[in-house]
Amino acid sequence: MPCPEPVEGLHETARFHYPSWRRGGSRVAAHDARTAARSCAAYRHDDAARRKRERFIGAFARESNAGLIVLPGVFTFVHHKVIIAMAARHHLPAVYPYRYHTTDSGLISYGVETVDLYRRAAGYVDRILKGEKPADLPVQAPTKFELVINLKTAKALGLTVQQGLLARADEVIE
Repeated sequence: MPCPEPVEGLHETARFHYPSWRRGGSRVAAHDARTAARSCAAYRHDDAARRKRERFIGAFARESNAGLIVLPGVFTFVHHKVIIAMAARHHLPAVYPYRYHTTDSGLISYGVETVDLYRRAAGYVDRILKGEKPADLPVQAPTKFELVINLKTAKALGLTVQQGLLARADEVIE
């Protein structure tokens, strides 16, 4: 089944990340994204680097049918409001990894449901406190994911979100 376009006419994407995430568990996501997206690596936090990122996003936004994929990481967590504001300033639709991005005016988020992760972690803590060895516990992958769409942001960007995607959303912010 082909992947639906989240926003009508969106054809080009760029990804925004901090390079150290490649050393973590996101290696598979990086491989998939690398084939489909240009990259803006956020190596430094100084003014020159901020201006460079702003120029990259501005130039990319001037292309027709462009969108931004913000990958999870410490940098994008700490600076999520700046990234959301930059995307809005350049009228660039963006997909974010966590729900808090869309509640802070991001367009769309799709990622793991963090509350479920914490709930499941509590089960591990309980088992360890009851004497099980951590090395004997099975590794678990996330099982719950959530799609959140902010229609206020879509309207501000002048975008129409497809009805099929709205129907699949776990939450729609109006």
